[in-house]
Amino acid sequence: MSNPFVGLVPQLRQASRQMVRELGFLQNTLAATDYPPSAVHALLEIGQGNALTASDLVLLLGLEKSSVSRLVRKLLKAGEISEQADAQDARSKRLQLTAQGAQTLGGIDRFAQAQVAAALAQLSGQQQRGAATGIADYARALRAVRLGEVLEPPEPPECWSIACGYRPGVIGRIAEMHASYYAARAGFGQPFESLVAADMAELMGRLHNPRNQVWVALRGERIVGSIAIDGEGAGGEAILRCFILDDSARGQGLGRRLLVEALDFCDQWGFAATRLWTFKGLDAARTLYEQHGFERVQEQPGEQWGVAVTEQCFVRAGAA
Repeated sequence: MSNPFVGLVPQLRQASRQMVRELGFLQNTLAATDYPPSAVHALLEIGQGNALTASDLVLLLGLEKSSVSRLVRKLLKAGEISEQADAQDARSKRLQLTAQGAQTLGGIDRFAQAQVAAALAQLSGQQQRGAATGIADYARALRAVRLGEVLEPPEPPECWSIACGYRPGVIGRIAEMHASYYAARAGFGQPFESLVAADMAELMGRLHNPRNQVWVALRGERIVGSIAIDGEGAGGEAILRCFILDDSARGQGLGRRLLVEALDFCDQWGFAATRLWTFKGLDAARTLYEQHGFERVQEQPGEQWGVAVTEQCFVRAGAA
């Protein structure tokens, strides 16, 4: 039987080796820090809310439990992270960045963003999109092989769609997606879910004003994402709210499509600016916002979501 991957395997192996070298993974330290690659990756995962415990790090980094234990002890001793007993399970300790760790992560992000941006600048727009999609797909496939999983075949494009306006169940579904995502990644609980449900219920009652709108991403008839614009903000501003995707919908470009729909709406209405509130650590979302013209204008401690976080405000100026 002929090998269907003739030519592809050597090409990808060569590209993988070159990426490892060019990104600095053969060096003793990484991303202009004093830490080895494993520690840098641990800080990234903890800072993004993906690695809530040492066990999470074992799965994410693909390292032995003993290696992760040593890594965690090293970062604790260096003052980069701290441990906190889990409210639901006292035997489990949640990992979080200290102020020093957040500063270290900021340096890592700046270094990596500059490195990637410089490489992308060498490519055409089509090559940039192809690289982003191809590398992400390849990384997911490698992870699936390591974990013994089988990736589901990609959904045909017609299975996904964007719709706007109220539909039965939308308030509860948006609250459910928020609650599930932020409970797993930030420890948010009932106060947060109740706040999201109340906010969405209040906004849905004002959709008769054409300056307000909600969009949902659909897989068939199931809601798998949402975004909303409250067009009654102070000073003629719009407030972007309830931007969320179900885990099953990530990696399909739906988040970007939802954001573009909302921002096109804002530009059509000529709002003075579009404002949103989020919290520190959601780096993928922050990058998406910045790519679409948002700038961080404020940062402050807050507990309105039931857990102490660093709240951040981003603003996008209105279309000229």
